[in-house]
Amino acid sequence: MNDHDELIPVGKISSTHGIRGHLKVFSYSGNIESLQSSETVFLKMKDGLLKEFSIRGVSAHAGGFILTLDDFTDINQVLSLVGSELCLKRCQLPEPGEDEYYWRDLMGLTVFTDQGIHIGKIVDIFETGSSDIYVVRDDKKEYLIPAIAEVISKVDIPGNKMVITPLDGLLDL
Repeated sequence: MNDHDELIPVGKISSTHGIRGHLKVFSYSGNIESLQSSETVFLKMKDGLLKEFSIRGVSAHAGGFILTLDDFTDINQVLSLVGSELCLKRCQLPEPGEDEYYWRDLMGLTVFTDQGIHIGKIVDIFETGSSDIYVVRDDKKEYLIPAIAEVISKVDIPGNKMVITPLDGLLDL
């Protein structure tokens, strides 16, 4: 699979919705446009298997989405899909804007301070109300780095590195 076909997780099926085979989706991005413009979606099942499904419809609902897949018309047909991760091919997603990145592209980047000090690698990312937090770990320590312009100096995806300007006390924990 080339980069163009690489699968990007965009959400998770959290539950069924109604009795007609609709699925409630927790979106990782809140971006409904990519799903609405796609004809198919991949579901990474709980057992790890990947299956492709045709999309019949997508609509916004209570902070998430309602997804309807072709050939599913009954709640009993979709119960096994709950808990599956929703993925799209990279080519189905919009290109990130300037200074925007897909989490998948940031995972594993080596992080250095603007003084050249090695901090570790990005091993996890989580959302807070105001900004994402990068979990950076080396052999001995773990750092929580806020994804804000004052801290993130440079992101070099091809070079597999990120440079940060630590705020006072950020690395003292």
